Amino acid sequence: MTSRWTPSRDRARSGPQRSPRLATWLAGGLLALALAGCGGGDQRTIYPDDDRRETGDDAYDVASEGSVFGPDGLDLFGGSGQPEGDPGGSGIGVNAFLWRASLDTVSFMPLSSADPFGGVIITDWYSPPESPDERFKVNVFILGRDLRADGVRATVFRQVENGSSWQDAPVGDATGVDLENAILTRARELRIAALQ
Repeated sequence: MTSRWTPSRDRARSGPQRSPRLATWLAGGLLALALAGCGGGDQRTIYPDDDRRETGDDAYDVASEGSVFGPDGLDLFGGSGQPEGDPGGSGIGVNAFLWRASLDTVSFMPLSSADPFGGVIITDWYSPPESPDERFKVNVFILGRDLRADGVRATVFRQVENGSSWQDAPVGDATGVDLENAILTRARELRIAALQ
């Protein structure tokens, strides 16, 4: 017995027919929802601030941002977008003076990684010529676009040679602070030179 083709039998096998117009509307709707999620984000949560907590103020604050691309929107063609005399510098995401001062201060050590947008400098291990049985590594974090004393954090790691392997060793508490102070001093020198 041969089966004859009937439209109802074929539709039952292939599933429901979808209109190309419906697929276009669904794709357009999903695109509109995705774009709506990108704009109009008018608040950014700032996480707890211990300084405000100590003074009795609210430890949480909410700041207005405008959109996910920042207060001025997305700039595709490299317009200024920042006020004249802004110490942040163009092309990097952190304070230019702190960035340059950090690089100058740790320039005697080999760099492992330097991210100007995130403000992170990581050095490789360095052994001073006067003590080849110990080595140091430094991580520097620039925390913002302002030239401030709390805008830079430095962490120093130390290892000593124990036979054929390196063992972690303690670093003085003041070592990181001394490095931060050296970076801040150099940043002030760079800023003064730029203003002259």
